[in-house]
Amino acid sequence: MLDGGSNAMLYPGDISQRLYDCLSPGAQGRQVEEVRVGLGYVGVRLEAARMGLAAVLRHELGTGCTTLDKAGTLSNLTASRLLEYLVKGEHPLDRALGLATANALMRPTDLVNEDDTLKILSLSSLDRVAMVGLFAPLVQRIERTGAHLAVIERNPHRASIPNDREKARILGDCTVAIITATTILTDTLEETLQALGQPRQVVLLGPSTPLCGEVFQDTPISLLGGSVVLDIPKIMQIITEGGGTPAMRPYLKFVNMVLNKKNMT
Repeated sequence: MLDGGSNAMLYPGDISQRLYDCLSPGAQGRQVEEVRVGLGYVGVRLEAARMGLAAVLRHELGTGCTTLDKAGTLSNLTASRLLEYLVKGEHPLDRALGLATANALMRPTDLVNEDDTLKILSLSSLDRVAMVGLFAPLVQRIERTGAHLAVIERNPHRASIPNDREKARILGDCTVAIITATTILTDTLEETLQALGQPRQVVLLGPSTPLCGEVFQDTPISLLGGSVVLDIPKIMQIITEGGGTPAMRPYLKFVNMVLNKKNMT
């Protein structure tokens, strides 16, 4: 169990290592039954109808016809072996396989509610929101609250990329940070958290979010906004056919886990 006191110094890869250390014992003896790698998501199904998701960061992948040299062998691996990709993967797609496996292994029991995440945050015109990773459907909703919104994005095709100085200013000044869980795949979550000032809320958001409160206890993250798969065959079909979050939404349950209730309004 991690210390729930003051924030710890974090280094790239620390969160992935914590997840691996936390879930590795439970992965022992579990078999991977199915792996799907699509254009938007990776899906990993384990025995006993357990499935996890992780996003595919296409802009982070190299060129060439071979993206995964392990293709054709993944469904024969144990959960323990696939989970290792979370910490030993050579690129974000390898780590997505590991994160999806981690999400399949988890059975969160202390989910607070299924309310909309923005409703929980209670944004107002006094807030300065730093969005790390563009959540396009949330932009107008945040702006309608009167809050000031600044977006930090790695993919130049989705949003403008601020320079390092501007990024540091945005993170240091924000009152609320909404961070995509895909920062785990690029080992940038840690540096993002270290750059924050004193925000009242820090959210890790998206279907890739690992709902494992223990891992984040001594970090600034106060809320985990993730998902639970409701219809495994349908989600696997959507992944195979290149679908993303909008297509999967009817077959997912979006949930929130509060980590630091004293900050909640």
